[in-house]
Amino acid sequence: MSLLRFLGIAGQDEDSGTAETSTVRAIAARLERLDAETSRFLAGFAYVLARAANADLEIAAEEADEMRRVVHELAELGSEEADLVVEIAKSQARLLGGTENYVVTREFRKHSTREQRVKLLACLYAVAAADGTISGEESGEIRAIAEELGFTRAEANGYRSQYREQLSLLRKAAD
Repeated sequence: MSLLRFLGIAGQDEDSGTAETSTVRAIAARLERLDAETSRFLAGFAYVLARAANADLEIAAEEADEMRRVVHELAELGSEEADLVVEIAKSQARLLGGTENYVVTREFRKHSTREQRVKLLACLYAVAAADGTISGEESGEIRAIAEELGFTRAEANGYRSQYREQLSLLRKAAD
């Protein structure tokens, strides 16, 4: 299942050769109790978190745990549902990465409030810092996401400054 289809943004061409796996169908079915708008918001939010966490081509266990915590609190989901949302997002970010990153982030911006985007930006840094270090790749990806969400560089740097101790570029300079 494409994340765009999960988000309700695009349909899937049956002849495209991208078959939906039974595992993904089962996971998506577990989230059916949520209304379409909440599902779309949550999927976009979780995907963008996974996008940032996967910028260095690894989603550390601590980053995944922080994603689950954020999703659990944000949507008031049970821990099992939060686990499913995060697993879908991680899988999609790993599989589709660059091909859907901008499109999903743009759709999230279009369907979210400024307050929700601020929450996402703060959560991006919290997830990236969860393993103790925000890599240069993660920092760069968050900067790109911030721009796609409509934040100025100064606004993004304001949130980034809260995580100075975890920024690997600054840690290397201090050593």
